[in-house]
Amino acid sequence: MESAFTNNRYAFFLLSLLLLFSSFSSLKSAKTHNHDFVVQETKVKRLCKTHNSITVNGQFPGPTLEVNNGDTLVIHVTNKARYNVTIHWHGVRQMTTAWADGPEFITQCPIRPGGSYTYRFTISGQEGTLWWHAHSSWVRATVYGAIIIHPQEGYSYPFPKPNRESLITLGEWWDANPIDVIQEATRTGAAPNVSDAYTINGQPGDLYKCSSQDTVKIPVDSGETSLIRVINAALNQQLFFTVANHKLTVVGADASYMKPFTTKVLMLGPGQTTDVLMKADQPSARYYIAARAYASAQGAPFDNTTTTAILEYKTATSNPIMPPLPAYNDTTTATAFTTSFKSLRKPIVPTELDHNLFITMGLGINQCPSKTRARNCQGPNGTRFTASMNNVSFVLPSNVSILQAHHQGIPGVFTTDFPSSPPVTFDYTGNVSRSLWQPIRGTKVYKLKYGSRVQIVLQGTSIFTAENHPIHLHGYDFYILAEGFGNFNPKTDIAKFNLVDPPLRNTVSLPVKGWAVIRFVADNPGTWIMHCHLDVHIGWGLATVFVVEDGPGPLQKLEQPPPDLPVC
Repeated sequence: MESAFTNNRYAFFLLSLLLLFSSFSSLKSAKTHNHDFVVQETKVKRLCKTHNSITVNGQFPGPTLEVNNGDTLVIHVTNKARYNVTIHWHGVRQMTTAWADGPEFITQCPIRPGGSYTYRFTISGQEGTLWWHAHSSWVRATVYGAIIIHPQEGYSYPFPKPNRESLITLGEWWDANPIDVIQEATRTGAAPNVSDAYTINGQPGDLYKCSSQDTVKIPVDSGETSLIRVINAALNQQLFFTVANHKLTVVGADASYMKPFTTKVLMLGPGQTTDVLMKADQPSARYYIAARAYASAQGAPFDNTTTTAILEYKTATSNPIMPPLPAYNDTTTATAFTTSFKSLRKPIVPTELDHNLFITMGLGINQCPSKTRARNCQGPNGTRFTASMNNVSFVLPSNVSILQAHHQGIPGVFTTDFPSSPPVTFDYTGNVSRSLWQPIRGTKVYKLKYGSRVQIVLQGTSIFTAENHPIHLHGYDFYILAEGFGNFNPKTDIAKFNLVDPPLRNTVSLPVKGWAVIRFVADNPGTWIMHCHLDVHIGWGLATVFVVEDGPGPLQKLEQPPPDLPVC
């Protein structure tokens, strides 16, 4: 008995030493990467016309950041443009470093023209593809770039090493100043003008005027396997993506590994990333890589153009082959794709719940007060567009960030009464009474104790028009347990929950006229916005904020604010 006890103790001692050594060696291999981001106006010519576009370091898209899991990034941002700016590191967990998350008036005041701010954070336990973008007004239309996270040194991908890696960032281009476009819509209360082109790595491609000379080319050799990282950085549009005659094997999404599955078409909402393996197994030729809209809102205007790049086999000179793309409103294809994701590694899904929220999300209509000028009420029938979660249209503070107010105990900035369920129960995806179309405005947050286990049923509504919403939660990855159409029914839909291998994402596609269920543990203190990643909807108020309190341990507390945090 004594001997067994001694052996167990010895084994435990060896295991502790091993863990200590592995954490020490990973710390030793971790690096700190320093970068300077200068936000500035740059002349960018697209669609025959030159614009003074806001860029980082004069590049469009902006610089790609390549790191290993465990590395630290220190990014000094100087604003030499004429608009306020912040940078959000989309999908980075930001453990205890909420001051570096970036959304304007949520975790910081904006960097004013002429100002600067240094973002410091560590990539922890994430591998794959994320991205960064401006998080102030519509500046992110041109201010964005990729974050590529390789495995820790000494570790490899959980799939055979590809022969080469390529990056494809999908964007959206206005033949105008995007800030003017959103400011005009804010004045009128109407929907903003749709974009004029989509782009791949900043270029529209062969199907647009004045563009074919700069079409992006992705080289491949026959027989080799490429890892292609796809990011949807478009402002307001979900996109279908395909490569002519080639199959794509999905292996990751939002910097989490997935069980491989093969598809012809990807569908990414703004904010989402997908990593695919593609074998160059077709005759040596040139093949179009193409993307166009998945437009689920019936009757709503959208940009119906198609962006292309060229997959180019070595020595091939033929005209590129064009792939078929799904119909713009092909919800069946979109759903088949989003429901195929399953986590590769065994997830730790919370089974007991401390909070079970039910949040409706969708558009709304504000009636204009009687003396409002008609030019400010150009929404449907002389109204103004709005949007809400649980009938609350989120209003950003303007004098101090929510994180500062929370950390310093500043009263009057927000209230903690965001409802955990809608104030009225109704047929969410049916014919909704006009009396429910106008939400209330407020800066309402929902408080969570550190370590709380949280489930959220996200329920789309048909108010004015139903559509697919890409819902992004800052500071967290969450498990997507299920999605479906119609109104969520706990009696029948809980049985559909995947608690075995649900995908871990930071942005979920909420189906048109449907629902999705997510779970996470509130293990990251700070103020974290959850919002629709169609930027037009954020401005209308389709957002809320979770305030997560500090935990008891030293590594469970929000760091102190940095000395150069911008002031309002």
